[in-house]
Amino acid sequence: MEIKETQDTASTTYKDALDIRRAVFVVEQQVPLDLEIDQYEADCTHFVLYTSEQLPVATLRTLVTKDDDDVLIQRVATLKNHRGNGYAASLVTAALAYLKTKNITCVELHAQLQAIPFYEKLGFQAFGSEFLDADISHMAMKKTI
Repeated sequence: MEIKETQDTASTTYKDALDIRRAVFVVEQQVPLDLEIDQYEADCTHFVLYTSEQLPVATLRTLVTKDDDDVLIQRVATLKNHRGNGYAASLVTAALAYLKTKNITCVELHAQLQAIPFYEKLGFQAFGSEFLDADISHMAMKKTI
């Protein structure tokens, strides 16, 4: 297993991230492509997990806001036939370690409701009220690192 990160939207790693996101969010969950691929792509750090066979199977991105105080983990996705192997947990852990090296102390994410227990196991806590994003129910969550 290897995790690569990039901010280069022309890189193979970024293209692999997009392929995973299209398969999970656009095809499986029917999120419109123009909502999935947004204006923040070039502002994000994209992480991709590769299997020992170098297959890209999971991804996420981090977005630091303009004031550098708020960081979001977004677009966490694992290809359907590779779920249950701990790949998403490994990616989130790697992203948190990366953010810690950037002196980030608090991270937020917007979890689909069925993913809340997964993020709670990683130390995130839900806050606020349920909301819709791309017609899918979400809950904001945060973690101090």
